[in-house]
Amino acid sequence: MAEPTYSVEKECPVCQQKFSVTRTRGRQVLDKQDSDFCAHFKDINPYYYTVWVCSHCGYAATDDHFENLSVAARDKIAKFLAGRQVNVNFSGERTREQAIATYKLAIFFADLIAAPASQLAELYLRLGWMYREGEEADEEKTALAKACEYYEQALMRERLPIGNLSEAAVGYLIGELARRCGESEKALLYLGKVVGSQAAKLEPKVFNMARDAWHEARADREQLAARKQDN
Repeated sequence: MAEPTYSVEKECPVCQQKFSVTRTRGRQVLDKQDSDFCAHFKDINPYYYTVWVCSHCGYAATDDHFENLSVAARDKIAKFLAGRQVNVNFSGERTREQAIATYKLAIFFADLIAAPASQLAELYLRLGWMYREGEEADEEKTALAKACEYYEQALMRERLPIGNLSEAAVGYLIGELARRCGESEKALLYLGKVVGSQAAKLEPKVFNMARDAWHEARADREQLAARKQDN
């Protein structure tokens, strides 16, 4: 039986040295999906290996952004790393803790080069999923709140689709993340827009998820109001 991961050699766009990247083999079998699109897999978790980290200079980014650096971004990273001793090696099988460390590195470099909000949003979202897997609720909530904030910025400033998400899907995701973070009013605002959108009705899955989340957010708000009255 083939190993679930394999290694390939890549060249770092920052230091131009070659390093080993570990990738998952084939398509993973989906077990279930959470309401914020977090997929759970039967075997290996491919999210652990999404971020590539150069073992020589330490530059990190997701596989779809790693090599797409502008000259200005590359120079800024190189200037930051100049003279720094880096000793990182995330090749081979990763633990959840190592996966979390790679996402934090990718977030750092994305911030450093002022990457688009959508890029940071996806990184924080997946970081939140890593914390969820470890049942670290406070850390998960913090990461999801940042993802929500950056998706809002992306929706206002960036062209659609955002990643592979339509306007309705992004609006739904913002609302669902806000709901998960206890921001019922923001959740109701965004989810209400999706539910009331004619375009969203052309995406039945997103529309139905938004409608369900809107009812949950409304119930959350009513529960909060009831607790305040009791106090």
